[in-house]
Amino acid sequence: MSEFIVKFVSFGKTVSVPAGTDLITAAIRCGIVLSSACGGEGVCGKCRVIVKKGDVKAEPSRFISPADRKKGMVLACQTLVEGDLEVTIPKGSLDSHESMSHASEEFTKGVILARESLFRFSPLVRKACINVPRATADDSTGDLDRICDALKPKIDNLHLSTRLANVKHLSEVLRESDYRITVTLAYKDGNLEMLAFEPGDTTKANYGFAFDIGTTTIAGQLIDLNTKEILGTRISFNRQSTYGSDVITRIIYASEPPGLETLNAAVLDNINEIIMDLSAKSGVSLGDIYAIVCAGNMTMMHLLLKIDPSSIRKAPYVPTTSVFPSVHPPEIRVEINAKGIVSFLPGVSTYIGGDIVSGILACGLSEEEDLSLLVDIGTNGEIVLGNRDWMMGAAASAGPAFEGSGLSCGMKAVNGAIQKVSIGADLNVAYSTIGGDKPRGICGSGYIDLLCQMLKHGIIAKDGKINASAKSGRIQKAGAVREFVIASKKETATGHAIVINEDDIENLKRSKGAIYSAIFALLNKVDKRVQEIKKIYIAGGFGNYLNIENAIFIGLLPDIDRGLYEFIGNSSLAGARMSLLSHEAFAKTDEIYKKITYLDLSSEPNYMDEYIASLFFPHTDIGRFPSVRL
Repeated sequence: MSEFIVKFVSFGKTVSVPAGTDLITAAIRCGIVLSSACGGEGVCGKCRVIVKKGDVKAEPSRFISPADRKKGMVLACQTLVEGDLEVTIPKGSLDSHESMSHASEEFTKGVILARESLFRFSPLVRKACINVPRATADDSTGDLDRICDALKPKIDNLHLSTRLANVKHLSEVLRESDYRITVTLAYKDGNLEMLAFEPGDTTKANYGFAFDIGTTTIAGQLIDLNTKEILGTRISFNRQSTYGSDVITRIIYASEPPGLETLNAAVLDNINEIIMDLSAKSGVSLGDIYAIVCAGNMTMMHLLLKIDPSSIRKAPYVPTTSVFPSVHPPEIRVEINAKGIVSFLPGVSTYIGGDIVSGILACGLSEEEDLSLLVDIGTNGEIVLGNRDWMMGAAASAGPAFEGSGLSCGMKAVNGAIQKVSIGADLNVAYSTIGGDKPRGICGSGYIDLLCQMLKHGIIAKDGKINASAKSGRIQKAGAVREFVIASKKETATGHAIVINEDDIENLKRSKGAIYSAIFALLNKVDKRVQEIKKIYIAGGFGNYLNIENAIFIGLLPDIDRGLYEFIGNSSLAGARMSLLSHEAFAKTDEIYKKITYLDLSSEPNYMDEYIASLFFPHTDIGRFPSVRL
């Protein structure tokens, strides 16, 4: 088969690929990750590139205008290599996998730290320095037994075990250290595993990582396990996004070889990159990192552990497992001390994973006396209702719209994303972007503001249709639908106007309706009224920019006392950190997941009626929104 050279001019990178290779694959082989929310199906229009020189076979696309086509613009996922090429990539087509360090503080600012003190400080991995009694003619006890005896005062009568590899050179370690050693101990299945034996006293060097493995973002924190200090936080975009923005798309991708291996490698690259970056910046040796705790949704955990996730989307829709065994780093190619341990928080069901269990641990919902609600608005929408006596959870089929995917000008919450919008009486638009950069698109919080403002000013009707009679030059026709211009092409960083069209509004309307109706499906199932809720926790980085008033105005959240709402930031990361710092907190997650009853909304007879009723702004029953005046 013929091979051709593809040169990505903007990056100065070149790759040789067989004829018939699509351009998105060629880019990935160069380490260039293009936006591709649809997983390469050609239906999102995000992976636009310009072929400057060479022959390609490109499928026509509604996302490429005739004028752009003349310039050589194509969709990378729908374009095959048929000769040597020179390709340039517009900035807007890149999926930003660089660190989100600039957003780390904002992303985690709502994380609850106070609850960490409720659990005894007992890190999942700890070190103990001991002086081991020497063997004598009168005492022929083996070296390992004498180590166990010396540890007894420090281990709360727990059973001790270790691996064969640690025993083989144990006698040498003891004698070379003059019988003073440090034992690294890990809580595992109610016992203690001796992970490593080090000469001398190394107790001051003991570190671990907490990770939230999200569908869109992966967040990691480096923790000093002696002091509880957070040494660094980094958030990166999940590199799996190239193969689909939602879990279903990725499950489908993983079902065909080498999809599972590709997705597994992508998420591990994310994790290792975060480990390398934070350890280097903090001056921490990888050899001193012995522990990782991960929380994530069920699909992400399957892909991280390279477990086939196909059963998640096939009847009867069950995961391979909801409780994942702890592993040693080499088993999954994580680059910390090879003798360390990687543990995972348990999930509940196919769509209520360890990230939600972790969030419940972080906010304390499972210990509340009053009725409380946890709403995690992310790539998926997960909701848990309950208190210390019972909990019920459901997953809303919200899709990734509030993460910016599937929308004509949607993007993630990074620099250049419009995050706040206001519209004046003259229907002119004012906006602010993350980082103060020129706008490149709109993120979830920006869309909520925009919908609210368009409703208030009569630009859209309750059904989401744009009002053609509204007197504004910003309203224009785009094919079969109307659109509203937020920023002209002269204002933007991409040179393309930023708009919202009626298809976008329909997508957002369905997403907000899915979350709202899921909340009420849970309330209806347990015969409770929304007025009985005494606390609503809003989780996820999305909540840091969310305007509660606007979210209520469009019908995303219930119209109740605003003082009941509390932002808790990335509660999944917070719970993982708590579990890393206290094995008692880790054990609590086992209790939490067993207490949650999963409600399958698709099997609820009244759920569809609830959902259909929510497909208006704010709702067909305006009585549910007494504060909203349209």
